[in-house]
Amino acid sequence: MRWATYVSPSDFTERVGLLNEGSLHGLRGNDSLIDILTSGTLAQAAEEAIADPFEVVPSGQASLRAPISRPPSIRDFMSFESHVVTSMRALGGDIHPGWYEAPVFYFTNPAATRGPHEEVPLAPGTSAFDYELEVAAVIGKRGSDLHPDQADDHIAGYTVLCDWSARDLQEREMTQSLGPAKGKDTATSLSGFLVTPDELEPFRRNKGFNLRMSAAVNGVAYSEGNLADIHWSFGEMLAYASRGTTLLPGDVIGSGTVGTGCILELARVHGSDRYPYLQAGDRVQLDIEKIGSIQVHMTQGPDVIPVCDRDKEFV
Repeated sequence: MRWATYVSPSDFTERVGLLNEGSLHGLRGNDSLIDILTSGTLAQAAEEAIADPFEVVPSGQASLRAPISRPPSIRDFMSFESHVVTSMRALGGDIHPGWYEAPVFYFTNPAATRGPHEEVPLAPGTSAFDYELEVAAVIGKRGSDLHPDQADDHIAGYTVLCDWSARDLQEREMTQSLGPAKGKDTATSLSGFLVTPDELEPFRRNKGFNLRMSAAVNGVAYSEGNLADIHWSFGEMLAYASRGTTLLPGDVIGSGTVGTGCILELARVHGSDRYPYLQAGDRVQLDIEKIGSIQVHMTQGPDVIPVCDRDKEFV
């Protein structure tokens, strides 16, 4: 199944829809996708959407939002080894041995979640804005202290995730052994559909899925990788994320960037002249085979409001 949150052309409210034969079958009522996941009635909702839809909207005419418009939390991991190696070297370091001992993640800003076509502003004060090509799993049922072998049962589906990153701000704040924070919280984009695990199961390989991942800027191919190259499985990520706490329906778990999946890596290997950081007016497209795409226009962000002398250099 493929689920979406879209703006109804009938009443201009956000509704949940099931993709069926090229059209979104909108659900009656005002339940969000999180509400449906929490109640455990996804299969029942699918039957209702087909049998008695509120409306039927051709997918090409649907105004899509992020499937989970306001996740309870977003944890973003760092699970592709090649990305970790190259990006750490670009920042003047090396991969930490602890990366091989347990998956690591940071929390980002749920309020900054954006849909697949919503404009993304540059972070205030940045001159090194970057995309990150990732896949995300969305939690479908509560779980604590999950075992890696059973944790996949808590995944409702997958979507494309872009972790937009201000590299200069990120590097500055992480020298203080905290963050990333302002370097990351301007926006997190999700693709338009939540794809249920059964649709991807035929492509399972290694710890991931044999699915091509790619990115382009202004129509020029930039990144290319494969989801099968992931080092930490989603089961392992969920087990670690749930340790001593509770994962909730709608929580988003990002994989981290695929190898070559950001400008930071590409510029280090091939040079910043060939791969400059993003600017207002750029168009970025991220695709993951069988899952979806993000296609956004970059806009100028707000000016910096200085809070200290150090901030004045960005004005």
